Amino acid sequence: MQAFMDKDFLLSTPTARTLYHDVAAKCPIIDYHCHISPREIYEDLRYETITQVWLGGDHYKWRLMRCAGVPEKYITGKETSDYEKFVKWAEVIGKSIGNPLYHWSHLELRRFFGYEGTLSARTADEVWNLCNRKLQSPGYSVRGLIAMSNVETICTTDDPIDTLEWHQKLAADDTFHTVVLPAWRPDKAMNLEKADYPEYLSKLSAASGVTIDSFSSLKEALRKRMDHFAQNRCCLSDHALNYVMYAPASKEEVEAIFRKRLAGDAVTEREQAIFKTAFMFFAAHEYRQRNWTMQLHYGCRRDNNRTMYDRMGLFSWKGEPMNNDCIDNYAPSSQTAAFLGALEAAGDLPQTVLYSLNPNDNQAIDSICGCFQSEEAVSKIQHGSAWWFNDHLQGMTEQLVSLANLGYLAGFVGMLTDSRSFLSYPRHEYFRRILCRLIGEWVEEGLFPNDREILSEIVRGVSYENARRYFHFATR
Repeated sequence: MQAFMDKDFLLSTPTARTLYHDVAAKCPIIDYHCHISPREIYEDLRYETITQVWLGGDHYKWRLMRCAGVPEKYITGKETSDYEKFVKWAEVIGKSIGNPLYHWSHLELRRFFGYEGTLSARTADEVWNLCNRKLQSPGYSVRGLIAMSNVETICTTDDPIDTLEWHQKLAADDTFHTVVLPAWRPDKAMNLEKADYPEYLSKLSAASGVTIDSFSSLKEALRKRMDHFAQNRCCLSDHALNYVMYAPASKEEVEAIFRKRLAGDAVTEREQAIFKTAFMFFAAHEYRQRNWTMQLHYGCRRDNNRTMYDRMGLFSWKGEPMNNDCIDNYAPSSQTAAFLGALEAAGDLPQTVLYSLNPNDNQAIDSICGCFQSEEAVSKIQHGSAWWFNDHLQGMTEQLVSLANLGYLAGFVGMLTDSRSFLSYPRHEYFRRILCRLIGEWVEEGLFPNDREILSEIVRGVSYENARRYFHFATR
């Protein structure tokens, strides 16, 4: 029986062990999609307790604690102490067999704090004292945690109205060697059905200097903000969509829908689809012109527990989302393909990464990607890494197998954290171990030759080099 999480954790064959230890483990990290704060990086924040850095912004952990019946006051409540929250988390994680949080949490305890035991109710005080003592040591500030993880590039998630002040300060700081870049996330400018949409447009008008009274002027305002992002080294966009929709309409119809919403009237689902299709056509055209990559995250049904939402709102402790979301099984591949096809026909298809929250969409995505590849880039249209409810052993394996079966695994841009925590970088290690495990099994079963030079190129590419080349990231 293999020891729990030893150096060969998940590495089930000699080939897997060689590829991981000699190749993957040595690669720097490119975290091209996350939700961490550039301000906290610049200010080099220090944490007083493990709760603050580990639980303060991690809705994955909150969700698991709710599943275990933990009272909300120990999850997001302001009346309970950091110690009380941590003890409740320790009680839950100690029994969370099969959940990736068990693996992630123990990888983080080992890599950052040197703790080789297991966290449970029995060891809560031991881990609490060890981690809090370490957090006060030199090298355990935010920048220290990033450096400890060998992170080369970070892309945050930024709204068009963001000044990018903290990115500018980081770019000017020669003492910090990780490149921190903004990524354009214009969801609030697109989601015209939201109650606060007019208020957001006022903020966008102020940030851009453009009076927004039509869809045309909205596009002008967004172009100006894109210019600002480009000046600050942005090269990625990201969109959170219900699904990739395709409902083309005339300019006049789109303008009429926008004016209707500006007048304070509600818009129908059909009108939303028409407007959002036009919005995405515009956005993709701009990305193509600017050589930006477009990321499309979809397949999520949000805010399902209206009772909790109404009681606590969308945001809770530290301003983080409640995570009352689930997988949505409505993502018509025909519309995704039609949308990409229309962009290709217009010469407006940028590099694109497709992520569905529904694992049943894997093969559809990979077959769609194959329709739009070109010599412009290796795997110009990417199947993004297993996301959110799928970034576990089975989900990652299924995504990799589907991509290999129907596409070109050797061109994959690999893992991201999608995280709000500075302790999340071992998720890259988890992914790399799973990648090497899968490749090792194929080699040992005689499905691919044991050519160490080619195997090393594949693993190094997926772990690091493909992302560096694909996204055209700026360097220091």
